Amino acid sequence: MIPDLKALPASGKFFSISPNQEEQLAQIEDLAFYSKELEEKVYLKHREKGHIAFIKGIDTNYTHVMGMDSMLLYGTWRINSQEAVAGIGITNILGLTVNQYQNPLVVLALKPGKGSLTQKSLKTKSLVLSGVYSVEENLDKKYVFAELPSVQQLLEKLPNQVSGVNFKVKNKKQLTDVKNEIAAVLGKEVIIKDRQELNSTLHRMLNTENLATYLVFTLVLIIALFNVVGAIIMMILDKLQNLKTLYSLGTTLKELRSIYFVQGILVTGLGGLIGVGLASLLIWSQIAFGWLKIIPSLPYPVEYQFINVLIVFGTIFILGVIASKIASSRITKKMISI
Repeated sequence: MIPDLKALPASGKFFSISPNQEEQLAQIEDLAFYSKELEEKVYLKHREKGHIAFIKGIDTNYTHVMGMDSMLLYGTWRINSQEAVAGIGITNILGLTVNQYQNPLVVLALKPGKGSLTQKSLKTKSLVLSGVYSVEENLDKKYVFAELPSVQQLLEKLPNQVSGVNFKVKNKKQLTDVKNEIAAVLGKEVIIKDRQELNSTLHRMLNTENLATYLVFTLVLIIALFNVVGAIIMMILDKLQNLKTLYSLGTTLKELRSIYFVQGILVTGLGGLIGVGLASLLIWSQIAFGWLKIIPSLPYPVEYQFINVLIVFGTIFILGVIASKIASSRITKKMISI
């Protein structure tokens, strides 16, 4: 539910977008779709049950930008002046079902500028659910999607007033250029954020998690390389007589050490290549087939980055060099001259 780019008010909760600005947005070459939305916290009521959530007024382009209709659990994605779509968490809390015309969902919104909470300070609207979506537990309890003009009327906003505009970009490589063009059109009244800026907390958490995972597996790799050191030392002891013979024939101590040093590099390097290859195959299969899923309709998101491959293989190679150097240094003049 995160767009490529999103326009948010620089101050306050709402901003205005004029027809002229919309025409200019439509002329941006690398912009595929844009969708206006109006979001506000409301009180939802059904029979004797109540729940505080957000109503999000959306236009017809919303599904093109966000792909939210693919998250539909049951029912249909039908949004108009009388029908809406809610999360499975909201329906469970309020005991709602789709096409419940006799007992619709009642939305209560506070009129703007009203200081005290009275019956006159509230506006109400009845909505029938046409469908139910399921994304994630918190989001499933948070949003009711309704028609944008109806929400604007409920919240007593002008037809050009919105709380955000979502954008889908054709070519992600042109994201920065599109972002600058949108900012030039909408002016200083709004700020434009990309996915990372919209989810800055999540990205910081993921980066920290990546670093922690890297450090943990590096520690595991260091422990595993002790086995390589031990195996090379065992081979040195097993071939000790051959080493003595080579030394007697004129092979230098440095050359003998280099034999086992290269052997250690080959072992760790080949093991690293096999491991990276299998990991790459696993990532590519997830990207292609999405076999591992967070929920039945949402594959676990992965991305193949060549820089990460270099970091992993570089770590294996460096630790392999250190392990091979330690093991090969066990060959001493005293050992082979006896």
